[in-house]
Amino acid sequence: MERVNWGIIGCGDVTEVKSGPAFNKVPNSKLIAVMRRDANKAKDYAIRHGVPKWFANADELINDPEVNAIYIATPPSSHVEYVLKAIQAKKPVYVEKPMSLNYTEGKRMVDAANANNIKLTVAHYRRAQPMFLKIKSLLDKSAIGDIRLVNLNLLQPQITDIIAQTATNWRIDPSISGGGLFHDLAPHQLDLMIYFFGAIESFYGMSTSVNKSSVDDVVTGQILFKNNVVFNGNWCFNVAAADALDCCEIYGTNGKISFPIFGHKITITQNGQTEIEETEPLTHVQQPMIAKVVDYFLGKADNPCTGETALETMKLIDKFTTK
Repeated sequence: MERVNWGIIGCGDVTEVKSGPAFNKVPNSKLIAVMRRDANKAKDYAIRHGVPKWFANADELINDPEVNAIYIATPPSSHVEYVLKAIQAKKPVYVEKPMSLNYTEGKRMVDAANANNIKLTVAHYRRAQPMFLKIKSLLDKSAIGDIRLVNLNLLQPQITDIIAQTATNWRIDPSISGGGLFHDLAPHQLDLMIYFFGAIESFYGMSTSVNKSSVDDVVTGQILFKNNVVFNGNWCFNVAAADALDCCEIYGTNGKISFPIFGHKITITQNGQTEIEETEPLTHVQQPMIAKVVDYFLGKADNPCTGETALETMKLIDKFTTK
């Protein structure tokens, strides 16, 4: 393979800006086909984005001989089906987060990829963005000393503006999303914690639905990492708009790093002095990750987020929301 010729399964709202255009902006990468069950919408997307092929059937895209890599951007309920079909067709896969409805489904995908020697990457794309690379660099060089404690709070009203807007809010249908907004947003946060702090020693959590709906709107979780870093996370999707909060605080022996997961500002406090660093918003938030995936698929770099790594996140999600 000299160039990655991408086919997108599920060219919906999330792919309009966040990911879709980036496939044509990365070296040695080209978006050549898209699929959506609504043929008219698939055709419209292809025309607007200059994509030469469109399909209303996933099997036709997967088996198109010109397509040599698959990006799966459907809701989580169909991830396992399409990943397994792509693996059967011997094509590498880049699948959206969360990788599946639950750990069991994710394990099926990882096992199939390993058994067939097919490359599988999960779109935990924030780990490739400049803001989080900067935080990782600060942690790696012990800029705030030895890390002791992490507190993360994501508090949002019932209608939040930090998710991609879609015609139907499938994110609060557990049969499609696996849960509620926690399942959509927490994978970004939990994956970053694994990226920053490594292997997990133990974890537990609890969740509830304040409105007695089918999805959790209050979740808490604790993680003890093997390096003795302690993580506390709180998620609530039923607060007053005035109380909305997106904040992660990392405490070390010599200071603190604070930042939003869905924002662009890093605050570094050391010895009573505070420094603020702003990062530029990305036009296509997945472009840095897609560049890494392309290099991986072409054999030029390591996997930027393996299926096994993503399974660790699925373990946490399942445990935190177990009744």
